[in-house]
Amino acid sequence: MRVLIAGCGYVGQSTAELFQKAGWEVEGWTATARSAAELSAKQYRVQAVDVSQRDEVAACAGQFDVVLHCASSHGGGAADYRRIYLQGLHNLHKVFPHAVILFTSSTSVYAQTDGSWVSETSAADPIRETGKILREAEEFVLHNGGIVARLAGIYGPNRSALLEKVLHGGAIIDEREPRFINQAHRDDIAAALVRLVECRHERESRQEGGVRKIFNVVDDEPILQSDCYKWLATKLGRPTPPIGRSTGLRKRGDSNKRVSNKKLRSFGWVPAYPRFVDAMTSSILPSFSPFLE
Repeated sequence: MRVLIAGCGYVGQSTAELFQKAGWEVEGWTATARSAAELSAKQYRVQAVDVSQRDEVAACAGQFDVVLHCASSHGGGAADYRRIYLQGLHNLHKVFPHAVILFTSSTSVYAQTDGSWVSETSAADPIRETGKILREAEEFVLHNGGIVARLAGIYGPNRSALLEKVLHGGAIIDEREPRFINQAHRDDIAAALVRLVECRHERESRQEGGVRKIFNVVDDEPILQSDCYKWLATKLGRPTPPIGRSTGLRKRGDSNKRVSNKKLRSFGWVPAYPRFVDAMTSSILPSFSPFLE
């Protein structure tokens, strides 16, 4: 079995390694020659391919059973979303029409603001243009028999936006509008993506049809942002962040919801880091140790 990781970055590399350990033949794509060169020591082939450019995708055509689109917009706006996600997916499907496409979308498509629990059957009607583009991309993938994985906020070794805000003074506790944070550890995301592909092939081998659905990829325990900041401050022996209102633009919008992972768990996925405190204590804080001294 062959898998293409279109977007061999923070999540893509971990996923590629898991596929390789499972016996898959892996190829990874990055957006630039520089990033491809940095991965030249990997045990799988890595090429520089911009998924938004049809000619570049076509030039690297091959036979893949699964194509994982996990390329990043790197915080860009609507134009970048259309280029990387919509155009990228159209290009991949055109060049690899027989491959199963697994698209890493975002739980930001849920725009609920009342702190309620949401599942894959809940309304996903984003307000922002970027969220609407993600929904359009999701529908394209589902229409063509693919799989959509809605990822919560990604964190892991050397990466935690919330921790960085506490370390660098950007954390603000808003007591008037408490909001839940939904996160997923990088390694748990990688395991989920591999599991979803395995489930599809297991079902097909039993002639039960494929898994052509949407799955939330998130840990077990949403946490209030204020509680997160307070816990981090206590853990680090630092002052509690100031109380006030944040004026910054939130990457995931102004939603406030708790995202359920029950459906993904029913497919045999078990997170190694089910709670924020588990991941932070055993995986993330140690990787930030040079900044904590």
